[in-house]
Amino acid sequence: MEEINNQNLSGEEALAKIREITADAKTCFFCTDIRTGVPMSVRPMNILQVDDSGYFWFMTAEYTRKDDEVLENPFVHVLVQRESGHGFLNIYGIAEPQDNPEKAKELWRPELDVWFDGPEDPQIVLIRVEVLDGHYWDNKSSAPVAAFKSLKALITGKREDNGVQGDIEI
Repeated sequence: MEEINNQNLSGEEALAKIREITADAKTCFFCTDIRTGVPMSVRPMNILQVDDSGYFWFMTAEYTRKDDEVLENPFVHVLVQRESGHGFLNIYGIAEPQDNPEKAKELWRPELDVWFDGPEDPQIVLIRVEVLDGHYWDNKSSAPVAAFKSLKALITGKREDNGVQGDIEI
């Protein structure tokens, strides 16, 4: 039986896949200034939340000027890899700086103390990304089953395709 490797996801299925992959990702690459022919600006950032509407939430400091970059050109790429290495997202969206002290308190984590003086720090700028388009790559099976299939393929010399990919539309 031939395996189906392409599975486009939309709505709740897409949101569930995004949350599944981002839950196991400590950081992502947040890319701004993505115009063709111009080197884009790329930096690692923590995804603090993917909310019920599918918005990605990030926290940055005002002095980093990321908010200025997204005000000048709001189109961004968010590139995510699971810590386990078996799940990837390529998200294209529109970023918008947010001045929302209540949301900053909601998103606050103790590890953010490294960069900020608490959730009320006036340097905090939230960045919300609305997903316009995306693509994912993942395993069809759980990590242990995928590892077993890989080991079996190494031993037998017969490739077992365990990957699945598709477009994401929220």
